[in-house]
Amino acid sequence: MKVVMINDCASVGETFLKYMPINIEKQHVKRSRGFWSKTLGVTYRILRAYGDLYHVNYLLQDCYIAAHLGKKPLVGYSVGSDLRVVLKHRILGRIVKYNLKTCDKIIVSTPDLIGIAHTLRKDVEYLPPPVDKELFHPKPILHHTGKKKVLIASNANWKGKGTDIAIKALSQLEDEIDVSIIAHGSDFNKTVELAFSLGLDLKVLPKVPHERMNEYYWNADLIIDQFIGGCPGMTAIEAIACNRPVVTYASSAFSEYEEFQLRDINSEDKIVEAVREAYEDDKILKKQLEYVNMNHKADAVVSKLMRVYESVIEN
Repeated sequence: MKVVMINDCASVGETFLKYMPINIEKQHVKRSRGFWSKTLGVTYRILRAYGDLYHVNYLLQDCYIAAHLGKKPLVGYSVGSDLRVVLKHRILGRIVKYNLKTCDKIIVSTPDLIGIAHTLRKDVEYLPPPVDKELFHPKPILHHTGKKKVLIASNANWKGKGTDIAIKALSQLEDEIDVSIIAHGSDFNKTVELAFSLGLDLKVLPKVPHERMNEYYWNADLIIDQFIGGCPGMTAIEAIACNRPVVTYASSAFSEYEEFQLRDINSEDKIVEAVREAYEDDKILKKQLEYVNMNHKADAVVSKLMRVYESVIEN
């Protein structure tokens, strides 16, 4: 079997390919965010790609192009904002709807996306994203005196991630923590301004390639992820895999997070309480690690993905 992987998001496609069986032939059609690369460039590369199955990460133009070029069977993998945000867009939403209806199979990376996708098709399957344990693996927390080192690791996005909620909460802990934030996200400047107005000193870190994010996680005592939507993102999963406790919003409305420690953290007061609890109680990190090892091991996730591929090809 030859798999053509199209596009990537949060390096999930790279991890899928890396952990596929050695007898699988693989090709990765990548693109940048540049106008020509994500339009004519990717169209040409998809046109020239040939395989037994086509897997597209993110249900926007890449998926639309592959479908119109007759690339079949076509598996679409939704990673979040394509269904949560873009689907509501007056113009781009039509592309996402077309892709949802046209793909031979739709799989989603978080359980909340199942309900959204079900409005257009019922045969949607949840497949948690894999974590690359060669990159993101445990290292001991460096014990030190002084304030706890807290890293806001997800991109600064108020509507999508609730970064403003995190800043307001962390400002109440300024005497206990040193806070760092990575310089990326549509609301980064607003986030820095908000922190300044609340008297919270932020150390700004440069954005780095995905394979170097582990260094940021290992240098922190605790990681802050998102507080909108109720589903921990790859930031949270990879940070936990690096042996760092995470404070994020994992909603108890989803049975998939029944074993996730520190659930339903979605307000300033809950964040403050959870941050203190996470760096004082070692059992929280232990339980979070157990959850990640149970649900996001790359070998196990890719085995499930291969079964999806086989069923799509058979049908």
